[in-house]
Formats: sequence, structure tokens, C-alpha cells
Amino acid sequence: MALTATLFHLTLQLADMDREVYADLALHVAQQPSETAEFMLVRVLAYALEYEEGIAFTEGVAAVDQPAVWVRDLTGRVTAWIEVGAPDAERVHRGSKLAGRAAVYTHRDPRTLLATYANSRIHRAAEVPVYSFDREFLAQAAARLQRRSKLALTVTERQIYLDIDGHDLSTPIDTAAASG
Repeated sequence: MALTATLFHLTLQLADMDREVYADLALHVAQQPSETAEFMLVRVLAYALEYEEGIAFTEGVAAVDQPAVWVRDLTGRVTAWIEVGAPDAERVHRGSKLAGRAAVYTHRDPRTLLATYANSRIHRAAEVPVYSFDREFLAQAAARLQRRSKLALTVTERQIYLDIDGHDLSTPIDTAAASG
């Protein structure tokens, strides 16, 4: 019997002072059986940190030709391609060519990921940021996340302050370019 996804209902209060984006979001996130809690958490963080009109979760790991998150304009054209995890260089290349911008959010060691991109062809690689977070932060936050959780995410000076059901955590947002 195949395992099914676990559905998370998250209430997220977003205050991204770096981008002057403030929103109250009700997110329904499916964690696939093949996803770790850290991977799913990074999908949620990527969604919040990229939040704008037209943003949506895709089918994620279930879709071969879609990123974890994307932004589409009113005509349906993809304007942002946001990968999560450790996507191969070909996916990042395709996303960067297709969309106006691309980004990668990883829950793994970014040095390993960047090393795989070093000798690969990625369209506008210098313009594709690779974001990562402290591994201990991700482990603690993922352990606190329940199927129904209230989150408050504040971003200021590239630092994340995350409250999950009354438990405060923080981490810097580390950034590198896909070109190394």
C-alpha cells in the first residue's frame, strides 16, 4: 500500500522588513512520504521569503518539470522559479532560462551543492542565489512543526526570527551564487 502525503495547516504571519512585505497567510502544505521535515520546512521558508502576488507551491517532488515554488503573472507566465533541496544544475539552468529569475533554497550543506554547480552550465548562474540556513535551526524548527501550527516569521537584515507555537528560533540567511 502506497503511503500518502501528510497535510499541514499552517497559519503564518509574515513581516519581511528587508522587502517591506507584510501578510497573514493560511498555508496548506503536503509533506510527501519521501520528504524530510527539514525539506518541507525549507519549502515553507522559501515561499515566505519569496512571497509576492502569484506565488504558489507546485506539486514539488511529485512533479518532474516544476520547481517546489513558482511565481506566475496574470497571463500564466512563470516569473520566478524557486527550487528547494539539492536540485541538479540542469533543473536550475532550465528554470533560470524559463523565468525572469531563479533561486535555490537548500537544507543541505551549500558548499556541496555549489561544488556540483561549479563546472556545470547554468543560465545566468551569477544571478541565481543559493540560500541556506543553520542546520541546527532547521532541525529544531522541523521538530517543533505540528500538523496545525501558528508561525510568525520576521526577517530583518537577512536574519530570520521564527516563532512556532510560542517557541522562538533564529538564523541568518546565508547567500551564495550558483556560479560559486
